[in-house]
Amino acid sequence: MALSSARTASRSAVRRPPGRSPGVSKLRRSQRRTAALFIVPFFVLFAAVMAAPIGYAVWMSLFQERSSGLGFGGTERVFAGFANYANALGDAGFRSGFAHIALYCALYIPVMIGGSLALALLVDSALARAKRFFQLALFLPHAIPGLIASIIWIYLYTPGLSPVIDGIGALGGSWDFYSNDHVLASMVNLCAWQWMGYNMVIFYAALQAVPREVIEAAVVDGAGALRTALQIKVPMIASAVVMTVLFTCVGAIQIFTEPKLLGQRGAPSIDTEWSPTLFIWKAGFVQHDYGLAAAASLMLAALGVALSYLVTRLGNRWKAATS
Repeated sequence: MALSSARTASRSAVRRPPGRSPGVSKLRRSQRRTAALFIVPFFVLFAAVMAAPIGYAVWMSLFQERSSGLGFGGTERVFAGFANYANALGDAGFRSGFAHIALYCALYIPVMIGGSLALALLVDSALARAKRFFQLALFLPHAIPGLIASIIWIYLYTPGLSPVIDGIGALGGSWDFYSNDHVLASMVNLCAWQWMGYNMVIFYAALQAVPREVIEAAVVDGAGALRTALQIKVPMIASAVVMTVLFTCVGAIQIFTEPKLLGQRGAPSIDTEWSPTLFIWKAGFVQHDYGLAAAASLMLAALGVALSYLVTRLGNRWKAATS
């Protein structure tokens, strides 16, 4: 009897599905509650600061405020469908803003990425001294708020105030930072000065993860410093390069402070609709056409999404080719 009871108990224990024991089930429920405790706050914040504002912008972009009667009464909000999107795309200033941004990105992104990468490689080289000092010195401009940095450079660009212009004049030359031919370069210089050190720190941190034995093997094989940097180090930090290019592109299409201040200082080629962000600011805060501003903002966001996708795809191909 005892033997048969033991066999029956052992068979039932063997046949019991795995993971169904009360202890394991209780442990899994506890793990799910713990995971939810950490995940739910993220989704709450994401919905509050991201999903809800985007949804509200979409809702606003579908309505317009129109005057009732002959214009003597108040205004009412009416459903307009995609009229705000059509009005934005039909505005010559809005379309030209994208052309200005494309030209700005064509100049700014190579300068930013190339300069940051060159600085990181120089600081990471074996001949570099006082690496901590140069990291801090190059990163320090990023700690200055964008508005303050713009004011500093506007002072350096203004004739009669700028020691730079005075120095150029003392050498017999002349330079107008606000002219149509030079204002774009002035804007690129301002933004690069502020962000190049930040991207340099990202590249330098990625270079620290490159195995030193790989670099030593390249040196033993006769590779010089330049060849080691371009053919060994750069391909091994491809992920960091792609991420930085992505962030730089998305940030470049949102430029606002620099053209706004340069335009106020009298740059003739920068008007109130020079960039999409300036157009959105004018529509929302000057004309109080919030439906038009919301539609333009969503189209700019769509451009950022498309640009992110393109950069990611091209970056993945480059990483696959260099791996």
